[in-house]
Amino acid sequence: MTLTDLLESVRRVEVRTNRLVNDTMVGAYLSGFKGRGMDFEELREYIPGDDVRDIDWNVTHRLGRPFVKRFREERELTAVLAVDVSASSRFGSANRTKREFAAEIAATLALSAAKNGDKVALLLFTDEVELFLPPRKGRRHILRLVRELLVCQPRKRGTDISRALGFLNHVLHRRAIVFLLTDFLHGDNSGTGVPPVSSQTHYVPMEIHRRDACATLGLTNTRHDVVCLHLHDPRESELPDAGLVTIEDAETGELLELNSARSSVRERFAAVNAGRLAELDRALNRTGVDTLRLNTAEPFAPTLQRFFEIRRGRRRG
Repeated sequence: MTLTDLLESVRRVEVRTNRLVNDTMVGAYLSGFKGRGMDFEELREYIPGDDVRDIDWNVTHRLGRPFVKRFREERELTAVLAVDVSASSRFGSANRTKREFAAEIAATLALSAAKNGDKVALLLFTDEVELFLPPRKGRRHILRLVRELLVCQPRKRGTDISRALGFLNHVLHRRAIVFLLTDFLHGDNSGTGVPPVSSQTHYVPMEIHRRDACATLGLTNTRHDVVCLHLHDPRESELPDAGLVTIEDAETGELLELNSARSSVRERFAAVNAGRLAELDRALNRTGVDTLRLNTAEPFAPTLQRFFEIRRGRRRG
């Protein structure tokens, strides 16, 4: 990609996502996240009418009379975009890859956060941390995030969500909103978006990856506000009738040959993937992390907007 091509790509993403932000997203983002953090402000004596849940029992015991902690709402938040750029993100059966899809979603979230006056950070990861840009404000910073999303050439091919989240837990010292954008495909299922259907041995390492990732997701969610955006290509669920096909796992290089003309193969493929998604949903549900699956063949903004609105209503309730 030449510099001219890159600038044009960045500009195209900016224009498209700016329109989405102005039309639909910023209100949903504001209502879903603004003022979620709380800063300690003062400690003072209890006054009748104060919420007893705010009593600091250690100070009360030490001084012999009740004291309460007072907090003020933290208006400025930090949004972190943790984006999976492993080899499987290069797959796309429609008119864009999952990597390009992730770039548009991340840019929309970044612009929404910027309009709210929040800082935005970017983490690009494979099975190691590829790039981390600390939280900052401003249009120039947002454009750099978009540029890095589009041009990053990862050193590795695999996926390690646990390592990425562990890194964030180490470097983020204040509570943040963490948007995790990933396809949840590891090196033991097809990085092309097409998991193997012939060997159950492929699913043992994948289960280990999933358990580790979900455990770290749950831990990270106790420290931060995590929102998991699962990027899903429709070809990951259905195999077309295309005769004899050879599929390559983008993360391992493993080849798998399938006769897609056989209805039994296509049905087995669909059943295996439906089971994989159902088990992933159950595992993510156990973490308590808010999760949304986004289809690369569909517009994401309306789905994301509804998700934030439902999330707001659930948390208020």
